[in-house]
Amino acid sequence: MSDTTLRTRQPSVRRLPLVGPLRLTRPSDTWFKPALSVVVASAVPNVLLYGFDRLDLVMYTMAGSLCALYGHSLPYARRARAVAAVVVGMLVGMAISLVTASLTDSTAVLIAVGALLAAGQKALCDATRIGPPGPVIFTFVTSAALFAPQHLGQVPAHLALTLAAGAVSWLVTAGPALIRREGPERRATARALNAAAAYADAPGHRTRRAAVAAIHMAWQALLAAGRPTPVRRELERLLVHAEATLARGALGAHSGGHARTTDRDGGLAAAAGDHAGADGRTGDPEAGVSHPDRLRAWARQTRARGPVPTPLPAPGAVEEIFGADAERAAHRTGSRRDARRALLRALAPGSPLLPIAARALIGCALAGYVSMAFGVGRPYWAIVTAASLYQANVTLSWNRTLQRTLGNLLGVLVFAAVLPVSRTSPLALIGCCLFFNFAAEALITRNYWLGSIAVTPMALLVIEFGGTHPAGELIGDRVLDTVIGAAVGLLAAMAVTNRRATGRLERALAATERARAHAVQTLAAAAPAPAALDAARRRLTGSLVELHEAGDTAAGEWWQRALPEEQLLAAEQAGHRTLAATATRQGLIAPAPENGAV
Repeated sequence: MSDTTLRTRQPSVRRLPLVGPLRLTRPSDTWFKPALSVVVASAVPNVLLYGFDRLDLVMYTMAGSLCALYGHSLPYARRARAVAAVVVGMLVGMAISLVTASLTDSTAVLIAVGALLAAGQKALCDATRIGPPGPVIFTFVTSAALFAPQHLGQVPAHLALTLAAGAVSWLVTAGPALIRREGPERRATARALNAAAAYADAPGHRTRRAAVAAIHMAWQALLAAGRPTPVRRELERLLVHAEATLARGALGAHSGGHARTTDRDGGLAAAAGDHAGADGRTGDPEAGVSHPDRLRAWARQTRARGPVPTPLPAPGAVEEIFGADAERAAHRTGSRRDARRALLRALAPGSPLLPIAARALIGCALAGYVSMAFGVGRPYWAIVTAASLYQANVTLSWNRTLQRTLGNLLGVLVFAAVLPVSRTSPLALIGCCLFFNFAAEALITRNYWLGSIAVTPMALLVIEFGGTHPAGELIGDRVLDTVIGAAVGLLAAMAVTNRRATGRLERALAATERARAHAVQTLAAAAPAPAALDAARRRLTGSLVELHEAGDTAAGEWWQRALPEEQLLAAEQAGHRTLAATATRQGLIAPAPENGAV
């Protein structure tokens, strides 16, 4: 959606893409972190179980080991709490599954419990915004546990294995804080600098949205990281430069000209140029390069292991960092209370997340029962396949259906090829599982279907720890479950409407307007406090990010009333004008000769 093209009608049914969902993208800049973490977290209990000749218990330790996949984008202080919560959630899910499996052998009952668990896990993961890999790991583990032979007296010991492996995962994910405690914040800041550089190179609606989101996420990471260390102070200064680039572009775009910067050379690049101060700090070593290239150079230095680049402070940086300190103090006192309130709102009646959970409940249950009707004795993979499809809207769920189906079908071929190797020895089986664990995380950020090629053989090989099974039976059941789970799951996504997506967009529009009005009111004060101005700007930025997300979600949903796209575009443009005005008031940029209205 461009700044000049308006669409006032939203078709009820959108054309579903076939090629786009399968295209490969650039890998995530942190793909190796979850990949290495899950390998280490899995290797430790696997080797111990091998030493005790109890590899039949791998399924229970695997539940805790897979918790190492979570939290890698979070600052370490917040990551420690998040991964601990993931371990607790996994333990609760495993307890429900194991107790149920020990009390009944009715496949119909097990499918019903699996569907309820999948829906609850989907709702909780969406409400808490835990991030990738989301609820699918929980559903995969707990659904498999439902169909594992179990006695009630065994449950406490099996849960203890899950908890012990979860503790290893916690140590693996939180341990790097001892080596590079500001690593997540540095990476978030580097992403923000790169996004600001992309916007400076090609100003437009898409690049501006991406830059706003990246800068907002970087500030959130810094505010949640804890006390401001010297490195975090430098990261905050770099973010001020990124914000100034964004605000300058927005002000120039809406005023019909280019905003003037406050430094004498006419640009932030000059203000942040090569400099060696009395304290020996050096700025960017690249001289005579364009401002976007300079931002990218800072991003490379920030991401690397060396010192953070220390350019001259941007105009207004002192005031903004003072405002960040005030917001950090407020964050410490009210963050947990606000998080609880947000969680309750996300799960309350009327929430737009509940129809997605209803899709998971209905789709997983139907997939399991249809698979059972076709003669599959343990149809947990049909439940997992259906659960993995449910994204924010129907269009994204269709994309995931294509990716999951293709990846699983190719994955069973890979399993057939490696099965003879895995059966040569227990160590070979452990090695194959660890390899596919790593490969899944290495490939999945390129595209979900590529990662699924590795996930499928890994999941099938785990069954081998409990004893060998006929290869033809394993492959046949997996193919059948994949096709049934994908088909039935997608039908449930299309049948269960989510008209609340439009309501979420309308609420986001209202919140953005309130945030903008608050910012304008703060600007109108004769001498607004830096902390108040900074808080108003960050509140408006957060509302614009939520508005963008709500708009994208509603645009891909079926069976709803027309979207208020003109109002959405006007709100975004007005919000960015106000952000530029707050940046001007803070001294980050100087006003253009003719300012637009805020």
